[in-house]
Amino acid sequence: MSIRHGLLALLERGPRYGSQLRTEFESRTGSTWPLNVGQVYTTLSRLERDGLVVQDGEDDQGHALYSISDDGRTELHSWFETPVDRSSPPRDELAIKLAMAVGAPGVDIRAVIQSQRHHTVKAMQDYTRLKAQALTDVPANRDEVAWLLVLEQLIFQAEAEARWLDHCEARLVRLAEAAATEPEAPTAPRSPARGASGPRARR
Repeated sequence: MSIRHGLLALLERGPRYGSQLRTEFESRTGSTWPLNVGQVYTTLSRLERDGLVVQDGEDDQGHALYSISDDGRTELHSWFETPVDRSSPPRDELAIKLAMAVGAPGVDIRAVIQSQRHHTVKAMQDYTRLKAQALTDVPANRDEVAWLLVLEQLIFQAEAEARWLDHCEARLVRLAEAAATEPEAPTAPRSPARGASGPRARR
């Protein structure tokens, strides 16, 4: 997740200080990916080092303000215009877990799938309930619209994961059935015992 570009997007609306950026970031994303102030200021320091933000005085309470620079705006607009790279997907713990569970001694992979499916469906129900609450009233501002988009992405992601788990289980069943119907390998003929009386032995 790009905290770096998220902060640039918030700064494009005007100067902000660190905890203000954290609050607005979490409001926009429904605290799905919570930030701490330390992360925000570390990211701001790197953005300042790279010339993408500049310090811009203080507000009335003495908070140090940051503004986006022209280079920062160029970077931000490039981010918006460039598709998110899916050719190098981040590590997925569930996919790695199932890959390792296949053939692992003492692991019931169907139990692993069933446990995950229960968790995924529960998460999907929770997200759907939150979406219904969010739609009780028409979203009034950009933060509420943004949170609704994040919620729907989480719901779609959970639905896709549940379908993939169904697929994994069905594949395991098919493989098990194929293994059960596979004919047994022919038994190798036994070598005649040494000293047995065969045609050659009778000569």
